[in-house]
Amino acid sequence: MKTYSPKASDIQRAWHLIDGQGQTLGRLAARVAGILRGKDKAIFTPSLDTGDFVVVVNSSQIRVTGKKAQDKLYYRHSGYPGGFKAFTWEQTMAKDPTRALRLAVKGMLPKNSLGKAMLRKLKVYPGPDHPHQAQFKEKPQAKEKPQAKEKPQAKEQEK
Repeated sequence: MKTYSPKASDIQRAWHLIDGQGQTLGRLAARVAGILRGKDKAIFTPSLDTGDFVVVVNSSQIRVTGKKAQDKLYYRHSGYPGGFKAFTWEQTMAKDPTRALRLAVKGMLPKNSLGKAMLRKLKVYPGPDHPHQAQFKEKPQAKEKPQAKEKPQAKEQEK
């Protein structure tokens, strides 16, 4: 029996709509990165881009836990001497609400041309509106955070 290796023609790309309202930054980014890589598919291959498109709405309402809003820093450098700048999470979200999620997902993808191709399939919007309605075959329902399954309660035996 030979190992199955998917071809580019075998890859079916779907579109996923995820609502970021009230979700934690890292948990949301991990879910999005998994979909972009295609890890939720049976044909996943690390060397191929088997992932789907992801549209994240309400990215301005993503939250972080603890004191990360004041303590988490994002760095930039202009390339010139003394051109190093650091911004807090609050400052980054005030300037561009999509940047924090995009950087978090980028850090979870491969650091090569394959990762860049995967990141191009991520569409992030600060509000509930997006221009990708035509890509969804039916009216998409925003995927919510999966709820924990309730444990069946032990039946009390009557005496």
